[in-house]
Amino acid sequence: MHQFINGQRVTANSGHTKRVINPATGETVAEIDEAGADEVDAAVRAARAAVRDWSRATPAERSTVLHRFAQALGERAEEFAQLESQQAGKPIRLTREFDVPGTVDNTAFFAGAARNLEGKAAAEYSPVHTSMIRREAIGVIGSIAPWNYPLQMAAWKMLPAVAAGNAVVLKPAEITPLTSTLFAEVAHGAGLPAGVFNVVVGSGSTAGSALLHHPDVNMLSFTGSTSVGRKVLEAAAGTAKRVHLELGGKAPFVVFDDADLEAAVHGAVAGSLINAGQDCTAATRAIVHRSVYDAFVDGVATLFAKVRIGDTADPGTDMGPLVSMTHRDSVAGFVERARSYARIVVGGEAPGGDHARGSFYLPTLIADVTPAMEVFREEIFGPVLTVTPFDTDDEAFALANDTVYGLAASVWTTDVFRAMRGTREIQSGCVWVNDHIPIISEMPHGGVKQSGFGKDMSTYSFEEYTAVKHVMFDITGDREKAWHRTVFTA
Repeated sequence: MHQFINGQRVTANSGHTKRVINPATGETVAEIDEAGADEVDAAVRAARAAVRDWSRATPAERSTVLHRFAQALGERAEEFAQLESQQAGKPIRLTREFDVPGTVDNTAFFAGAARNLEGKAAAEYSPVHTSMIRREAIGVIGSIAPWNYPLQMAAWKMLPAVAAGNAVVLKPAEITPLTSTLFAEVAHGAGLPAGVFNVVVGSGSTAGSALLHHPDVNMLSFTGSTSVGRKVLEAAAGTAKRVHLELGGKAPFVVFDDADLEAAVHGAVAGSLINAGQDCTAATRAIVHRSVYDAFVDGVATLFAKVRIGDTADPGTDMGPLVSMTHRDSVAGFVERARSYARIVVGGEAPGGDHARGSFYLPTLIADVTPAMEVFREEIFGPVLTVTPFDTDDEAFALANDTVYGLAASVWTTDVFRAMRGTREIQSGCVWVNDHIPIISEMPHGGVKQSGFGKDMSTYSFEEYTAVKHVMFDITGDREKAWHRTVFTA
């Protein structure tokens, strides 16, 4: 029973099942029933029935439920950490210290944010009228989440939408659905009314397509690849649905000659290898001043070689496998093709021995990369960092922007003026200075260019999940308004 519809777990009647595989061991974690169009329709109908009352609940009432939800998540943190580690192949240290605490904090944040919907002050913007703003729920939100951060993406999709008074039907990735269903179950147990948050587990071609094209879904929210994001836009066009997209990335990591080189090296290792590089904000393109280029390459290569891969249940493990053998082969393909045009400094292969059971791939550093090369341009989504030299600041910023993506970037310098220029010049939804990756609930996450549009987290996300309504009151009581004469005179 891996569907969560109208406040309870149910079994899909499609007759199709799928195994959830631990990518570190190749062992089966669970066998799930796959939703089809019937389950999606049931979930949307449940959401439609629930949204009227939930959208009219007071902000305090919604906040109270979310506060209880945050507490319940915290109490079951280890359960979520273990399950997330097993289904996604994440090191347990990452799920315990990043995925789960971040989700709990995000939930607590939106519990407070539910009481803080903002709008322009009511006033007489016309001399004879008082205007005010209502910020209202959109209705039923159809959300599709990716496999790289199953729990966190379920939270990022659900929390702002529900805090703003909407109801949600979430389709998680079918290869990593387990924490999403548990997340919904815990939410309901904390007092979220039946139908406000539903989870349908199925393939993109069946459950995903049914959700995208359902006429009673008011908005689509998608996180995933840019290519699939375009299909979401096409589906939304048929009924003019609102769309929120968080898509791919190819984050530049710009290191200037005055940077603290040791800090930059450590930052590059952490920023490129988080979640085995399966992160759309991960550092993927190191753009390094020529005067420190060799030292940077040597430093990163030395640390890459020390990264511990292996048993994801061992707190000492640094990096887990890629999500599947298929994805590992895709990453390996990029690296193999790069051998003919760039320099593989370290890594570049799957480890043998006990690790051969899982979809592991060694941290890989590719040097002497130019903008025309495939590994500079395409999203690899694995533990691969490329390095490209530059000579001038203008060249560095041009290289950073030489991509169709614009999700995240970082600038490494001790010059405050250079840092400020970097935050202005680089076309990206987020620019870190002397760090790369940290996120916080109070600040927005989202991209520009082909990395999508709209924001997750923070109160800025309410812009995505609410409709702004202008309400205007006549304050004169006059039967004949002055403006009437522009239309007729009696």
